[in-house]
Amino acid sequence: MAIAPPDNGIPSDPTHPRNGFDRFFEISARGSTMSREVRGGLATFFTMAYIVVLNPLILGGAVDGDDQKLSIPALAAATALVAGLMTILMGVVGRFPMALAAGLGVNALVAFEIAPQMTWADAMGLVVIEGVLIAILVLTGLRTAVFRSVPTQLKTAIGVGIGLFLTIIGLVDAGFVRRVPDAANSTVPVGLGINGKIVSWPMLVFVVGLLVTLVLVVRRVRGAILIGILASTVLAIIVEAVAKVGPSFVDGKPNPHGWSLNVPKLPERIVDIPDLSLLGNFNVLGSWSRAGWLIPLMFVFTLLITDFFDTMGTMVAIGQEGDMLDEQGTPPRAKEILLVDSIAAAAGGAASVSSNTSYIESASGVAEGARTGVANLVAGGLFLLAMFLSPLSTVIPFEAASTALVVVGFLMMTAVRTIDWTDYEIAIPAFLTITLMPFTYSISNGIGAGIISYVLLKLAKGKAREIHPLLYAVAVLFVLYFLRGPIESAVL
Repeated sequence: MAIAPPDNGIPSDPTHPRNGFDRFFEISARGSTMSREVRGGLATFFTMAYIVVLNPLILGGAVDGDDQKLSIPALAAATALVAGLMTILMGVVGRFPMALAAGLGVNALVAFEIAPQMTWADAMGLVVIEGVLIAILVLTGLRTAVFRSVPTQLKTAIGVGIGLFLTIIGLVDAGFVRRVPDAANSTVPVGLGINGKIVSWPMLVFVVGLLVTLVLVVRRVRGAILIGILASTVLAIIVEAVAKVGPSFVDGKPNPHGWSLNVPKLPERIVDIPDLSLLGNFNVLGSWSRAGWLIPLMFVFTLLITDFFDTMGTMVAIGQEGDMLDEQGTPPRAKEILLVDSIAAAAGGAASVSSNTSYIESASGVAEGARTGVANLVAGGLFLLAMFLSPLSTVIPFEAASTALVVVGFLMMTAVRTIDWTDYEIAIPAFLTITLMPFTYSISNGIGAGIISYVLLKLAKGKAREIHPLLYAVAVLFVLYFLRGPIESAVL
């Protein structure tokens, strides 16, 4: 499904790797080239670079149980460091073009639900525990077994749902789709732009950038997505220089016409010394004595379920985009991929930047042609450079980077044709999986609804033997996951 052909127009010979590097990363074996891997790594980094800015803003806004706040520069440096190291580790061990960084959604859970009930070090200790538990599940083979127990067409639906999820993330981040101001008293919760109109320069930059990228994709231009991001950024810098639009928040007040995340202008300085003082700031046992046993247990369970299935969905979607799945819908080196992801979860806690997880934005690199871990070496190296070049990471606004997410969402959506929509026993779970991901802003919610409904419908049809035994356990866990609110209320 890649949009770019091999650089010379002739596929690489998979039986004759060019050298040891090629053999190790299976570049020729997967029909790729070094230039495609480099382009893919660049596209992945530029699509994900926002996390170096956004994660510190989310975590830095949290106040723990001791009314302590964290340094935003230190959070930015640690975010970039862990993302770089874990992305490279995935490239070398998993040899799969899937980058990792602090997980969105999980970081908000940590910042605004977990941390206020304990110290920040205690909260990070829970994240470390969760990562270790997932690693144990991988090493015992249970995580891989659960992955293989999911029906192939449901895995396809997961990839399609994530494509729609990426699309809505891109549209919302760019401000093209927004909440209706008086949504509580309206039958329409979201709408186009501001009052149904494109009335701001940032939105116009997004629309122009998206159209340019789509034209490049249709014309099969190599590097189309990356070119689209860079061209949109250049246009944004020019627009800001002329129109002086400013940020989306000014002195704490919303500016609906402003740029999201970053104001696109060249920084006064490029290089800065990273502050790594937060590394190792975690306490594994503190939360249990401070908050009791139930609260930490429920938080660990929530983190575990979220990380466990988010990564499964991301791995399938990226493998599907790059045509790297086998007949069971499993990517190569699945166990190694899942192990690195679990290590990243623990590493994020150990570095005080919340759980790190696999990023679906990596699909933008796969759409550029990346098929191996070499793309991760590029993306990971750029994350490490971002520790020192953090001012440059503040140049690209959401309106420029989000064009890639919308295009990749389309590419992933095309797999929907392989689902048998005439078979309701799989079509209904697939439908719930696909729709609930974007509408609830959660990969795990979509997977959970799909698995629960699949098991229920098979049982209703008297086809219990067609259900893999592990899926029963997974369905029960997801029921507990969805009911964790009432369970907490009943026990506490």
